[in-house]
Amino acid sequence: MAFRELAEFVDLLDQEGELIRVKEYVTPDMEITEIVDRFSKSKGGGKALLFENNGTDFPILINAMGSTKRMSMALGCFTLDQVGERIDKVFSELTSPKLSWIDKFKMIPTLKNVSSWMPKRSNSRGRCQENIFKGDDVDLTTLPVLRCWPADGGPFITLPCVVTEDPDTNIRNVGMYRMQVLDKNTTGMHWHKHKTGARHYNRHKELGTKMPVSVVLGGDPSLMFSATAPLPDNIDEYLLAGFLRDESVNLVKCITNDLYVPADADIIIEGFVDPQEELVWEGPFGDHTGFYSLADWYPKFHVTCITYKDRAIYPATIVGIPPMEDAYIQRASERIFLAPMKLVMVPEILDMDLPPAGVAHNITLAQINKTFSGQAHKVAYSMWGAGQMMFNKVMVITDESAPNVHSYRRMARIISQKVEVSRDIFFSRGPMDVLDHSSNAFAYGSKMGVDATEKLDEELQGFDHCVALDKKGTFVQPTSMPEYIVKVNGSLIEQEISVIIISIDKRSNMDLNDLKQYILNEKSFALAKFIVIVDRGVCIDDYDFVSWYCSGNIDPIRDCSIHEPMVPNAPSRMIIDGTRKTSLHDNFKRLWPNPVVSDDEMIEQIDMRWESLELGPFVSSPSRKYKSLMRGSGAVAEDI
Repeated sequence: MAFRELAEFVDLLDQEGELIRVKEYVTPDMEITEIVDRFSKSKGGGKALLFENNGTDFPILINAMGSTKRMSMALGCFTLDQVGERIDKVFSELTSPKLSWIDKFKMIPTLKNVSSWMPKRSNSRGRCQENIFKGDDVDLTTLPVLRCWPADGGPFITLPCVVTEDPDTNIRNVGMYRMQVLDKNTTGMHWHKHKTGARHYNRHKELGTKMPVSVVLGGDPSLMFSATAPLPDNIDEYLLAGFLRDESVNLVKCITNDLYVPADADIIIEGFVDPQEELVWEGPFGDHTGFYSLADWYPKFHVTCITYKDRAIYPATIVGIPPMEDAYIQRASERIFLAPMKLVMVPEILDMDLPPAGVAHNITLAQINKTFSGQAHKVAYSMWGAGQMMFNKVMVITDESAPNVHSYRRMARIISQKVEVSRDIFFSRGPMDVLDHSSNAFAYGSKMGVDATEKLDEELQGFDHCVALDKKGTFVQPTSMPEYIVKVNGSLIEQEISVIIISIDKRSNMDLNDLKQYILNEKSFALAKFIVIVDRGVCIDDYDFVSWYCSGNIDPIRDCSIHEPMVPNAPSRMIIDGTRKTSLHDNFKRLWPNPVVSDDEMIEQIDMRWESLELGPFVSSPSRKYKSLMRGSGAVAEDI
């Protein structure tokens, strides 16, 4: 289904009861974030919101794709798996052998469809150019750009589709990179070193040429999704959008550069980046990892023109501690790109899940059709070598004996039953996401693979101490503990999940090696294969909370230690240090970020305004749950 404009999608959300129109004045300066965060973390993703009165001429649409239903509506399907099935069908038809002229003749409809998905250029102006402001008339402050979190470096455009071209091939890329508004006509351009936009930038720098850039806001929501999709380099995002819409994207030429943009977009920001210019200090920014990404040097984008359609809508999103809107966008990518991953890269893969607590790249669960020994290792290394999956930190591989990789409790039981820590866990090193704060080195760290498949004879040779979880085991709290241990949760043992979680007060005078020795000697922990350590302030009865915090804070080789059994008939064990790393306790040299939360004043302000804003039943601020994790009030955690 093709939406002619974002307003059509808004109307559909309204008809389906998926939208709240907020008519009272709400400022884009953190108030909108605090409201939306409460909806995003509600069961099922809450509602989409349209802030019609925000001090500008543009209503703000936010959380529009923040549920499974709305994400499916955005892509014109009943379920996200339908899109993957369509891709699978097209690939199969294009790649299957054609033995007769009849088989080849049957290809004509498919080829015709592919042709109809290709973006098309128009010589006329588009609706996105009904209003044009150039030169001195350019003013980014006329847009309702959000300042999201208290320690953010400024207001950020959070849902931009950034259009660039390879200067050698003219192949287009559409990526989503946050943009900090610096003044009325400049922004930062947050290109990570691994992204296509950064590659185009570096090539322009080599050539000594200015880089044309145009930014697309709004239009058919498939355009926004396509800009986030993990497509291979040199594959046009507008081709994917055409496939999702089942109709080509109509493009028009920009006013002040030679790039082409969707004719029915809501707002276009045109300009350039000069690679010879000094970089600009950009950030901090409350990021999708749930922590602040800290300030750093990035290119500056100069705005030469702003165009927009009549009655344009400004699309935005907020990111932070999961789950938020990006979790549902991520889920769409997971379901849509499973089929091409199977066809092109990992033919044995059956299913995959990226848990929201893993913020896209920290945790991956994969199910395979296992036919030979060592296959879990082969799959893990294949996936670590592919596209954005190279940023994955923890890769769990299971097989058909695991009935459902989307049931995290079941997966935890499978891991408990089938993983012998010293045999089935392996490590590697490689590139990490620029936003990962836990590794010792910037954008480079370690990865952990977990082989939770049924073991074949060759894989069992030399291992005679694999111990399954005692299903009748009952966790008994230790009678005495070091004073720096705040709380122990062993209740998962009784659910056949071999995990114990410990929270500690790391600000005390403690030694992590002493804690490990205590854990290894304490009988209450003897049958737990995995002992997870987190900081005081983490709710250790909330397993999504623990998973998010721990997976974000570990560098696996540094923080996951394997210990052989100390007594007969006991399993080997892994102690996972998921605490915040400091220079004092861990000799950690990089700055460590604080988690992303609202300040007390803003929470209380929205509490008081909730009823008058007609937002429905009161929802408490999620930030209250995470406030105790803050170390100081800024983006950088104080080393205490």
